[in-house]
This record gives sequence, C-alpha cells and structure tokens, in this order.
Amino acid sequence: MTVKRIVANVATSSVKELQQFYVALFDLDVVMDMGWIATLSCAQTAPVQISFASEGGSGTPVPDLSIEVEDVDAVYERAQALGHEIFYPLTDEPWGVRRFYLHDPAGKLLNVLAHQG
Repeated sequence: MTVKRIVANVATSSVKELQQFYVALFDLDVVMDMGWIATLSCAQTAPVQISFASEGGSGTPVPDLSIEVEDVDAVYERAQALGHEIFYPLTDEPWGVRRFYLHDPAGKLLNVLAHQG
C-alpha cells in the first residue's frame, strides 16, 4: 500500500478567515471552497509525513502544524508586516533548522521552518 496524501484538518467556525490567513502568509492556492470547507495547496508536491512528539524542541510546546518554506526569513517578515504576533522568535536550532512559531486565527500553533545548509 502507498499513502498518497495526509491532510491536516483544522476545525474552525470561520473557514474564510483561516483561508485568508494561509493564503496571505504562505501564498497557498485555494483548490476547493465549498463554504464549510476550503482546501489549500501549492503547485509543488510535498512529501507525506506525520510526526509524534513529546515537546517542540528548545523548550517549546509541540506545534499543531509544521510548515516548511523555502525562505523562512521572508515569511517571518511577512508575518510581522501582516501584524501577526510571534510566539517564538526566528531561531537557528542546533538540529539544523531555522524557525519561528505563531498562532493562526483558530489558535493552532504553527512551526514555520526551513532546513539550513
């Protein structure tokens, strides 16, 4: 058996607000919008992964979602320009990632990262 896709489903009473947040911050495309559910994607295919953790590393809580981006510094600057509160500042971690945390409008903790090197 081959897993083709794992989808993160985020419960919210405001689908449109979350859709706007992720489109504005991560340049995602709306590939389906039925009002009660919206699905966002990007042109490139991401690998299927699922992680299990007892902590988020460096004393942080386990994030609800980890989103790997090409340029984490640019996304960090965009998040600040959009007025989003940063929960954990942009940090170079000892395991080789550069990342920051913020909450989405549904309260989900996002780990936004790029691998270094």
